[in-house]
Amino acid sequence: MGPGRVTAAGAQAAETLASQKKQSREKKTQDAVPSHCNWTKSLLGFESADLSSWHGFVCLMNRPTDPAALGVFRFLFGLLMALDIPQERGLSYLDHKYLDGLQVCRFPLFNFLEPLPLDWMYVVYVVMLLGALGIMLGCFYRLSCLLFLLPYWYIFFLDKTIWNNHSYLYGLIGFQLTFMNANRYWSIDGFWNPRKRNAHVPLWNYTMLRFQIFIVYFIAGIKKLDADWVEGYSMGSLAKHWLFSPFRLVLSEEMTSLLVVHGGGLMLDLTAGFLLFFDASRPFALFFVSYFHCMNSQLFSIGMFSYTMLATSPLFCYPDWPRRLTAKLPVFLQKFLPSTDPPQPSQECVYREAGQQRLGRTTRKVGLRHKLGAIFTVLYVVEQFFLPYSHCITQGYNNWTNGLYGYSWDMMVHSRSHQHVKITYRDGLTGDLGYLNPGVFTQSRRWKDHADMLKQYATCLSHLLQNYNISQPEIYFDIWVSINDRFQQRLFDPNVDIVRAEWSPFKKTPWLKPLMVDLSPWRTKLQEIEKSLDNQTEVVFIADFPGLHLENFVSEDLGNTSLHLLKGEVAVEIVNKQTNYTLQEGDRIQLPAGEYHKVFTVSQEPSCYMYIYVNTTEAALEQKFTELQELREKVQNGSETEPLPPELQPILGSSLENVTQTDPVVEAFLRRERRMEELQKRRNATLGERFHRFTTKKYFIFRRSLLMTWISLRNLVLGRPSLDQLAQEVAYANMQYDMDSTASSRDTSPKEPERSEL
Repeated sequence: MGPGRVTAAGAQAAETLASQKKQSREKKTQDAVPSHCNWTKSLLGFESADLSSWHGFVCLMNRPTDPAALGVFRFLFGLLMALDIPQERGLSYLDHKYLDGLQVCRFPLFNFLEPLPLDWMYVVYVVMLLGALGIMLGCFYRLSCLLFLLPYWYIFFLDKTIWNNHSYLYGLIGFQLTFMNANRYWSIDGFWNPRKRNAHVPLWNYTMLRFQIFIVYFIAGIKKLDADWVEGYSMGSLAKHWLFSPFRLVLSEEMTSLLVVHGGGLMLDLTAGFLLFFDASRPFALFFVSYFHCMNSQLFSIGMFSYTMLATSPLFCYPDWPRRLTAKLPVFLQKFLPSTDPPQPSQECVYREAGQQRLGRTTRKVGLRHKLGAIFTVLYVVEQFFLPYSHCITQGYNNWTNGLYGYSWDMMVHSRSHQHVKITYRDGLTGDLGYLNPGVFTQSRRWKDHADMLKQYATCLSHLLQNYNISQPEIYFDIWVSINDRFQQRLFDPNVDIVRAEWSPFKKTPWLKPLMVDLSPWRTKLQEIEKSLDNQTEVVFIADFPGLHLENFVSEDLGNTSLHLLKGEVAVEIVNKQTNYTLQEGDRIQLPAGEYHKVFTVSQEPSCYMYIYVNTTEAALEQKFTELQELREKVQNGSETEPLPPELQPILGSSLENVTQTDPVVEAFLRRERRMEELQKRRNATLGERFHRFTTKKYFIFRRSLLMTWISLRNLVLGRPSLDQLAQEVAYANMQYDMDSTASSRDTSPKEPERSEL
């Protein structure tokens, strides 16, 4: 017993001594590490030595990381895309867009791309929807990503008129998720496969998503360094929205627009990505970006974009935040929420020895999979930084703004208004001239701003016009646009036949007219002129190139229309009277209503002039409305003793029921009163009423999507029924809740102002 006891004690002492020596060696190793490594690790999350060699970088990109935050984002992204497909992707109105036999001009990225027959287009959308649901649930994850991604990009490339930055972002995130291990947490795949359940993911999975969101913010901020944004011309009318009412209590509307809308938007985009990255600034960044995106959801009709960006913000937090959050909840709730257990090791990651992390020694050899993950991350990030500035290659898509609007992240930087659009066709054999209504044979208005779409539109029109006995058609466009409150000016050369005009994606468009940037300082004076006019007087500012002329028509409704020359020299021809007038700077001329006139720019420099006019018909109608309103108030308060004639009786009840003869002015008055009452009702609606209206609207969107999809799938399997039955089924799908047609008071999404010719 004695010797054995001594031996055991000696062994224990030896073990303690060995442990102390090991701890001493580890402490010396830590002391040998430069202090700046500790600083970089605490600030950036990795050491500078990790970037000193390719091997170190590969190990860093494949460092084991908690999959929890990635799994939650995967779930939210799939859910938001499933909600987006019936709405912004267009499943609810697919039959209106891709109806079989519809004569319409389309604008695909590649001219050979064409939509499938309508019933098969529904199949494409069903596949995409199943993919989104599979991503959300983490079920057959890789397959689900492909089922979502391939139909998404097909639909995206099929129609350039729907391109925008956030639709492009959805496709990019779907592409990234296809290569990631986002099904390692809170997924059905993990429930089926224990090796995937709650397993580590490589760090590059987070790195790519974080860089993508950083690019969205930062490049958007760089684009906002444009002079138009900094000076407050890009979104000049946005400050009138009710969301900015608190700011208008202490600032004027002009200063709210300049400092809050433009200045605040610029600073947030430039700094958000950086502030989200660092621990100290992240709480402030999360608050401000959340507030920003919640405001955007009310300001613009941008679908799921605001909510998707909200879902990306937690990606910048520590990856285990879902576990820590779940652990703080009651035990009975934790049964229904994601796991709080620590993650298990994964073959996709590179693990380092305990105590040797700073030396870069690994317990598992770096393989090809790990190197490919690091290479993919680097190439993707570089490509995403390059694409917003790739307009040096895709010069054919450059107009007044560079690049295709969709991958440039120049969100809301440019606002446009169109004053005058004229389409002229000429028969190539007979020489006969004719005119087309702008937008004929198309469902889009976006073709007016892009040379590539204009070329596609002209080619399509030339084919369709041959069905109307017009041989070898020539198509000419005269499009006048104002960008960011500048003069209205021509965007394209009106003397060029666009059907035969040269266009290449890699060459500058020769028939594109330059933006008159040298006239930009005039905007301050133009705003002063507008403010000096009364509410009934309107003004349009025009700038034209030497040697060209504007042919315009003054409607009979517009009285007291005059043309004032601000700069240059013009010759005005009254077509019917065949009279000509020459105007010098400062001159003006009265224009007859109901007649055409032409304005020729005869100076060597561009001419600048303005139309000032009053809509006399509208002014007279408004005066009638005021008189009816006063008459109704007199009757109601008893000051009017004379009985009202029968045609005016409806103004007392705001109803046209059981009335056989009514003055058209009274009808218009009552319609306006009903619209104003409904608008006021919406503004004063309770939170419960607004929520009920919102959910009802969404219900019928998803209801129609489901029913129309069922009809199409049934048609493919069983064949189409009779036209009567099909019409009844579509009518049932179109059934709507009894909702008024008044536009929502909060619907202030930017739209192109469409004005009629003078």
